[in-house]
Amino acid sequence: MADGSHIPAREFEVVTFGCRLNACESQAIREQAAADGVTDAVVFNTCAVTSEAVRQARQAIRKARRERPGARVIVTGCAAQIDPAAFAAMPEVDLVLGNSEKIAPGALLETQDEVRVRDIMSVRGAAGRFTSGFGERARAYVEIQNGCDHRCTFCVIPFGRGNSRSVPADVVVDQVRRLSDAGYAEVVLTGVDLTSWGGDLAETPTLGSLVSLILRSVSGLARLRLSSIDAAEIDPDLIHCLGSEPRLAPHLHLSLQAGDDLILKRMKRRHSRADALQLVAAVRRARPDIALGADLIAGFPTETDSAFENTVSLVEEAGLAFVHVFPFSPRPGTPAARMPQLARALIKERAARLRAAADAALVRHLDRQRGRTITALVEREGQARAADFTEVAFEGAAQPGSLITGKVVGHDGRRARLGAWEAAL
Repeated sequence: MADGSHIPAREFEVVTFGCRLNACESQAIREQAAADGVTDAVVFNTCAVTSEAVRQARQAIRKARRERPGARVIVTGCAAQIDPAAFAAMPEVDLVLGNSEKIAPGALLETQDEVRVRDIMSVRGAAGRFTSGFGERARAYVEIQNGCDHRCTFCVIPFGRGNSRSVPADVVVDQVRRLSDAGYAEVVLTGVDLTSWGGDLAETPTLGSLVSLILRSVSGLARLRLSSIDAAEIDPDLIHCLGSEPRLAPHLHLSLQAGDDLILKRMKRRHSRADALQLVAAVRRARPDIALGADLIAGFPTETDSAFENTVSLVEEAGLAFVHVFPFSPRPGTPAARMPQLARALIKERAARLRAAADAALVRHLDRQRGRTITALVEREGQARAADFTEVAFEGAAQPGSLITGKVVGHDGRRARLGAWEAAL
């Protein structure tokens, strides 16, 4: 989803599609543009995960040109990195920037170049850039890693982000400390393949060791959260942190993708169904109050009825609370795009069934919240987010970014409802 629809004339704006890492980098783009004095421009930070994400970006670019005929239109992000020629060919576009170019000083200034996209596989090292905050956002994001060394058969993201590159631990800790000192109660660690953090650094530290270091070093931080992680790479240090560090949010979002072993093999995933369930059990032993989310794909090529049922049943068997369902979308150039495809109508039908299972899982999770006293981070008027990522509705006024505490008195199937509440100490 884009983060803006109407952009006033003469203003600089970034329209963000896709992941939390893009949101983090969009803020860095805004700050670099301010430093460079860039105005009257619209930057589209695109996503390439699905063909629909690319379509939405192209649609938004055309709309922006109609609404802002005099503004410069700049396109960057994963879709631009993977297929710069397609965006350069759009008459609405003035400049296409690659992922490694988009935050460089002066990158958004006018030049004679129309396309500046380097070979992303040649990029070494992660930027570890500092951003001052996120404006109206309740929480802040810190990029600790970029790129991915794995080659899942359905995924184009390594070709948009390059190989895995880690931000050194001291740089990460410094940024988290500065954001905490600036008043952010919650910081989210983000990246493309978060659990691979440290693999390219001296002594190959683990993500769990980084989390432990952050929480020891930044005593004033109320809550540290992890973005999506790979179920195949969770290290023992991280599981230990979940059990021993109350400030580490009791929430993990797992990149599972399927619940059938043959489909997982054809996806070139590095875990089996049994591996996923063993991980879930280990995490729950360490942190009984944890809530788990997952990404699941419906309609992967060659998926049989029984294979699909294995994915549906995984939702309840793993006790998932939050499920992101993706109808399979063939991405040009990927091995999965060359496999025997299912009919689009069948993919749509299966995605709807999987979403229904996801909705039922959320209701089960919300039912378990009744009567609990929770502390939630206020995101905007009337809406907050519990430590386990449960969305919470409340009445009354509270400052976005503040923490409130109260008892859950019910839910509407999507959000828990808080009764009387007070500011958290």
